[in-house]
Amino acid sequence: MGQYRLQRLNDQLRDEISQLILHGDVKDPRVNTFLSINRVEVTKDLAYAKVFVSTFLTDNQLEKGVDGLNAAAGFIQREIAKKLRIRQFPKLQFVVDYGMKEGFKMVQKLNELEKASNEESGEETTEQSSDE
Repeated sequence: MGQYRLQRLNDQLRDEISQLILHGDVKDPRVNTFLSINRVEVTKDLAYAKVFVSTFLTDNQLEKGVDGLNAAAGFIQREIAKKLRIRQFPKLQFVVDYGMKEGFKMVQKLNELEKASNEESGEETTEQSSDE
């Protein structure tokens, strides 16, 4: 399967799974509407698809949500297979993705460093002006 076609399938699966979660079609109580599907990686033979899930909720809630999605994987596969016309639908495997949360923490740390740097340079200019 061509790389461009595989990428389109990844994007389409991501969108369809997100819609199922957002509309509340997945009835498992562990699956929260705050779960976010970051990306989907389908193997070249279309046998498997890793679905990376993240959220801004606690890590415990994220892991429970991923467990709920793995439990509902058969339902999700069936619902999406009704909409998509592909010969073999990939088996979905949901995986916890901490990337979004780690990126957010990194931005916070950078903002704190920038703020500290600005305060430090502000103190230096105040000291220089008082010396004159």
